[in-house]
Amino acid sequence: MTFIATRVDNGVGEIILDRPKALNALDQTMIDDMSAALHRFADDDAVQTVLVTSASERAFCAGGDIRAIRDNSIAGDHAANVKYFSSEYELDLFIAEYPKPYVSIIDGAAMGGGLGISVHGEVRVVGDRALMAMPETAIGFFPDIGATYFLPRLPAGVGMWLGLTGARVKGADAVTVGMATHYVPSDRLAAVADAIRSGAPLLEALGPGIDADAPETTLPLAKVADYFSGYSVPAILGGLRGATGDEWAGEMIGLLGAASPTSLLVTARLLELGATSQLNECFDRELTAAENVTATDDFVEGVRAVLVDKDRNPSFSPDTVEQVDAAVVAALIGEA
Repeated sequence: MTFIATRVDNGVGEIILDRPKALNALDQTMIDDMSAALHRFADDDAVQTVLVTSASERAFCAGGDIRAIRDNSIAGDHAANVKYFSSEYELDLFIAEYPKPYVSIIDGAAMGGGLGISVHGEVRVVGDRALMAMPETAIGFFPDIGATYFLPRLPAGVGMWLGLTGARVKGADAVTVGMATHYVPSDRLAAVADAIRSGAPLLEALGPGIDADAPETTLPLAKVADYFSGYSVPAILGGLRGATGDEWAGEMIGLLGAASPTSLLVTARLLELGATSQLNECFDRELTAAENVTATDDFVEGVRAVLVDKDRNPSFSPDTVEQVDAAVVAALIGEA
């Protein structure tokens, strides 16, 4: 069974993600098929623009096929995981370097791997229902798919906030923080997609970067910049805990408390390194970390708690940031 459909009309090569029961989570076949389609379009003079859409109203792409990766880890088939992440990151890097305009239409969940196949592209159009997040620390993993490159380049504190907490960014707010390039109200997205399919010039089809009717952001960007500055997880936790009476700070403590402490420190270090690295260097580092982290008990346990048994009660070890050995973090990301 294939979960990717393609078509070419009016100079537009379209890729439609169609795995609705899994919210378009990318399995190995989808990565392979999408990569093949993009290479074919890149070499086809009849294709001027690439458009990526979803056949599901609920999701653009909810991430990678994490359950399958966990199954591989339990079975000791780490080679299968390396193959998966290698091909996924190669696809994401190809999108980042794509020789033709690459447009994603997002009006549902776009998390983890779903950001890998959108954020690296030239144009990312979001609607009201768009929901972007990197929730990996809650499953004992870390923001990958090049996130260690693009998160540190978001406005002050935003990358650490999103990477550590898994907080969700909705609709036009994704443009505000730089994860999307254009906002269009959901009831007009189909018309925009049709205009692109017709071969209309992109600027004409898309209109302004933020639609005139876009709601004003409700993101607490000043607080994000204040609490999530720097790359020290203990310092961030200390600041949040010291914010007596700040309800938002309390919510962030809750999100951080539900994450793997080891994942939090791995994430912070990868974002710190990524801030001064090239994209390909970030992918190389992420591949090492992905191979190592998916072999840990925290990853197996985190995925169990969130995606398998869904009890949301993982038993991470160690269970506090203060107990995490810095040497373990260094080894996981290949610094040791």
